[in-house]
Amino acid sequence: MKRLLLLVVLALSFNSAYAGRVCEAKKTTASSFIAAMNLAEKVRATLDASGAQVAVVSRVGQDLSRYGLRYSHMAYVWRDSVNGRWTAVHELNQCGTAHSALYRQGLGNFFLDDMFAYEANVFVPGVATQKKLAAMLASDTPLRLHRARYNMLAYAFALDYQNSNQWLLETYAAGTSELQISNRAHAQAWLKLAGYRPITVNVPATTRLGARMFSANISFDDHPFGRRAAGLIDTVTVESVLRFLRAREAMGQEVVVR
Repeated sequence: MKRLLLLVVLALSFNSAYAGRVCEAKKTTASSFIAAMNLAEKVRATLDASGAQVAVVSRVGQDLSRYGLRYSHMAYVWRDSVNGRWTAVHELNQCGTAHSALYRQGLGNFFLDDMFAYEANVFVPGVATQKKLAAMLASDTPLRLHRARYNMLAYAFALDYQNSNQWLLETYAAGTSELQISNRAHAQAWLKLAGYRPITVNVPATTRLGARMFSANISFDDHPFGRRAAGLIDTVTVESVLRFLRAREAMGQEVVVR
């Protein structure tokens, strides 16, 4: 109990990390810290029970229900073969700016991101895919396929920007394809051929204008003009990635953790 209280005190001294949201000076509360740790423990138990080496975990960091979406962000979780600890590997937008970086975090930190709902989706690919993804994560591919110029609503098949879910999708392509994928253009070409389809969200002109004027991490200029003018934004969402994984991973397991 003393250890838990110490962790709470330490957590209260740090602001949350942000993935694709405007940066706010909002501190972690004791209740949100405990809820995040409880969810992290449930996810850890689910991962341990699966026997997985690599999985994909998604979280509900924002309320996206107006767009018909539930999850906002996803990461690889990779089990250390030496100590058995799980590490989340993902791209994060740096505090609402137009830039991102790659991070390695424990499961607890992954769920300390000012969550909208304490729920997670755990997708465990087949064993063969896990081995490929583990090899990919141990290589320079994650950095090589990372584009630091961030756009929360990046077009799924353009190279101008990258959002966090797009980074995961493109590295999945590089890690699992039988072809040699050395850059983002190759990854996107493979994804098209493999049947990946983005989810289209409707963003009216007034909303687009406001977002572009006041949010450094939202742009629309990489989208095809005709679809953009119609408010049709084809971007890489968690749901679109999960739909793609379900279609490709016949041996995959999926669990919702609350």
